[in-house]
Amino acid sequence: MTLRNSDRFITSYNRLDKIMRNIADTQEHLSFFRLIDFAKKKNAVLRRYEADLREYGDLRNAIVHHRTTMEYAIAEPHEEVVAKMEEIEEALSKPVTVGNMFSGEVTTFQETDSLSYALQVIKDKKYNQFPVYNGDKFKGLITPVGITMWMASEVESKSFSRKKATLGEILKHESNRENHRFVEAEMSVYEALEVFKSAIGRGKRLEALLITKDGKLSNQLIGIVTPMSMMKI
Repeated sequence: MTLRNSDRFITSYNRLDKIMRNIADTQEHLSFFRLIDFAKKKNAVLRRYEADLREYGDLRNAIVHHRTTMEYAIAEPHEEVVAKMEEIEEALSKPVTVGNMFSGEVTTFQETDSLSYALQVIKDKKYNQFPVYNGDKFKGLITPVGITMWMASEVESKSFSRKKATLGEILKHESNRENHRFVEAEMSVYEALEVFKSAIGRGKRLEALLITKDGKLSNQLIGIVTPMSMMKI
């Protein structure tokens, strides 16, 4: 027997109801819409799809409450609606994390490395962010803005030299900027997107999210998320 779109839709709706109860950590009898209100406070994926879910809640009510027989549904959802519903269910049950999408080998630098060396890495690997360490202790993130500010401060100096300048010197021009944040690998990509947007709302610009397993700067850096890389989403 061919499964109707309305049957697929209701099945997915019921699974989503259960997922949201788990997210909200409640077994109370709450309407679908109230569940959205509670669960979205804890889940960025839900906040991303809230408008769609509210529309689908209305459609579910129309299908269920106006059904006259088991064989007849007042509305048969379009295939793309059902596919979207199942996509949301998948996104909530198996969220894509920054660790999934952006982890990989990260090139790091030492404070004693020269600017000339860092610029060579820019040329070879197209990097724009430089996580800088003193041994294994994180010291800061150098960006093109910091390099430009350093150059502006040194342009009239007779000792101006890219080979002599160290990243530790350049880092001083980044120290007053909130240009990065450490995040855990299990953060969803939608929550990461919200972090970037929230910073802009405060008049800041984050140049990168630095990924470690648990979000602590003392642990190994396993990936970097930039505003440009978020275009993948």
